[in-house]
Parts: sequence; C-alpha cells; structure tokens
Amino acid sequence: MDKKAAYRPTPPRVHELNAVNEEELEEGPRNIILSMIAQLGTNLDLSRVTLPTFVLEPRSFTERITDFMTYPDILLRAIDEKDPIERFMLVCKYYMAGWRTHPKVSHHPPISAFTTVCPKKGLYISGELRPKGRFQMNTVVVTLGGNSTINFLKHNEKYEVTYPSMYARGILVGKMVIELGGKATIKCEKNDLIFKVDFKTRGFFGGEYNQISAKVCKMSTDATLYEIYGDWQHVLYYKKKSASSEAEHVFFDSNTEQLRQLVAEPIENQNEFESRRLWNPVTLALKVKNLDKATEEKTKIENLQREMAKEREAKKIEWVPKYFTYNKASDSYSLKLLK
Repeated sequence: MDKKAAYRPTPPRVHELNAVNEEELEEGPRNIILSMIAQLGTNLDLSRVTLPTFVLEPRSFTERITDFMTYPDILLRAIDEKDPIERFMLVCKYYMAGWRTHPKVSHHPPISAFTTVCPKKGLYISGELRPKGRFQMNTVVVTLGGNSTINFLKHNEKYEVTYPSMYARGILVGKMVIELGGKATIKCEKNDLIFKVDFKTRGFFGGEYNQISAKVCKMSTDATLYEIYGDWQHVLYYKKKSASSEAEHVFFDSNTEQLRQLVAEPIENQNEFESRRLWNPVTLALKVKNLDKATEEKTKIENLQREMAKEREAKKIEWVPKYFTYNKASDSYSLKLLK
C-alpha cells in the first residue's frame, strides 16, 4: 500500500457522526409500521407486505448498487499492480469505499443481478443481491443474500465477494438509525488470500457508528498479513503484521480519494424498463415530498409488473433475462458475456 498516506486525519466528532446516521420518525409513519407488523402476524418476513412510500428514497435499489463504482480508479490501479498481495489490498479498498455512498431479474423474491465491464482493462464484475427483510423487535433487518465476483482477465484471477446485513433501528421507539452490521468476505483462491471484515453496530448504551475491524489472511493457514480498522464512512487504517514493524497507515480516506460522478443516458433515451426511467415519476414526487403522488406512481408500476407476470403465466411464457442466464442447479444468475 501507499506509505505516503501515513498520517492520521482529525476525525469528525462522535456527536456529528451520530447526527448523520439518526433520523426522527414522526408518529404517522410509526403507526403505519405498526399496522404492517399486525399484517405479518407471527411471520415477520417483509416480502409479504407492500412497503409504504415514506420508507423509500429517490433512488432505486438497482441504482444504489452502482455506488460501488464511484471509486473506479482504485480498481483500475489494482489491475495494473504487479504484486498479488498489494493487488488484493486494493480490491479490499475498493470494496470498503463502495459502501460510502443491474436490472431486476425477479420480483418475488426480489433479486437484482448486475454487471460492470471494462474490456480494455480486462475487468468483468457480475453478481446478484437477494435482499430479505424482517422485523426484529425495534429493528428492520435486511440480509443481503447473494454474492458477486470480480474478474481480472490479465491475471486470471477471480475475487468472490459477500455482503453484510443492514439494520434500520428505532422503527417504533427512539430515533431511526441505519447501520451496516455483520461479517463479509472477499476471497481469491488463486493467491490464497481472504479478507474478513466485521461491520460493528453501535452499542445500545453508546459508542460510534460505522466502525469495522478486518484482517487480510492466508486462506490455507489463517495467518494474518494485515489488520484494517476504523470508520468506513471517513477514514480506515491498516497495520502490516510483522515482527519488525506494526506502524499504522491510512488505508482509505474519503477526503483524499477521487470520487467519480456516474453518468447515465438521458431519461428519454433509456429503455422503458430501465430503472431510472421506470421509477422516474416516483423519484420526482419523493424529491418534492409529495408522498401521495409517489404512492400513486409506485402503485402503477407494481400493478403493471403484476399484470405482466400474470399474462406470462397464463401464456406459459418463461421470463428470460436479457443479459443473464439462470442456472437452476445452483439457483444463480451468470453474465452472458462471460460465457
């Protein structure tokens, strides 16, 4: 890693970080959520109910996945890196950077398949996410099932990536807080390397948000090569585990890394079922806080998709994704370009 970045920036104050993560939920929305819980009964699986519009944000889940490409320079540096361990560290850095900020192939259950390609560099990323939400006391837990693979054709390497869970706390009592929590990994079997990261949730009696502790280890021996820790929203640090030195260095600093703005085709040039065009009426209504209009437009989209699914079923037409192939044996989707 770059030793020139061996400094310790002044982190934001704890109360400033907490204020960013916390939001006061009004009584009306809380009553709607209580009604949803009543609908669920003893089965707290959220896929059984339609979520109210006020819990939505102006971007779709499909578009949120593209946040992982807001720091593409890190990944491109990884491809050009000759040392396999340094290359692996850069992949880990890219992964952690993506948390700061793919077409749907199925709706019941919701599955989003996605791909990113850069043929000039021999970079191919594909994967799928299967979010599943459930109520748990005062919290909504969203498990991000599925995985993704990062392929470097130049090095004949494949990095297998998994994801943590998301927690929305304070749904019924207190301030609503969104957190990442749980364990995730990145594996590269060819180079015998694994990244094990634990996203830590804030304790009930206090603490800080967005903290992680992680290790880069040898898969075969579990020997630790690096330790990585800190605030994934702002600054992460790493130490190389060796007998001679365990000096601390900056692993990722959101203030110094170059963030790239994603560029999309104008709405009018997009396919009618592309995420940004399809959900544009809902997005516009949410931006001006017109929840009635947003709900109306959201219902139109969902009803249309249900009708299309019924029509396919009646005509015995199997849904075939345009860019992905479904493997029934493994219950997974793969990018057609990689075949």
